[in-house]
Amino acid sequence: MSTDADSLKFIVRLDDTERQRLQHMVDTGTGSLSARKRARVLLKVDEAPDAPAWTDARAAEFAECSLSNAHRTRQRFVEEGLDAVLSHKPSLNRQYRKLDGAGEAVLIATACSQAPEGRSRWTLQLLADKLVELHVVDAISYECVRKTLKKTFSSRIGRSNG
Repeated sequence: MSTDADSLKFIVRLDDTERQRLQHMVDTGTGSLSARKRARVLLKVDEAPDAPAWTDARAAEFAECSLSNAHRTRQRFVEEGLDAVLSHKPSLNRQYRKLDGAGEAVLIATACSQAPEGRSRWTLQLLADKLVELHVVDAISYECVRKTLKKTFSSRIGRSNG
């Protein structure tokens, strides 16, 4: 039996179907590497009769993952089930880019073009408004435009031509 306080809180007991599914994943190498590591952890922390019932630390070492990963795997299995453990869960903190390569190309072409009538140059807000007007994006902030232009042109700044 596991001695970790966390393993006492989140007790994993696999049924035969779950155990066979996980073992098949590990044996055949199907699924992503991270899913197979989580499968190995579950197989080793299983506390059903005739199961290893390893600690999270020992299972993490066996599966070659971090202790926190082993703990999260155990916890997620207990709270959400096997399918949740094996599937990829998109990050809640991930910020997706507003502009892809084509959008960046339009932005650069616009920034390098003649400024609108009555203006001596493009402002970040004018560029953002133009991208919306051209239906490149539904909405975009001037800050996103600034970061994109900085990223694009930063490699050209500071280089001498000699």
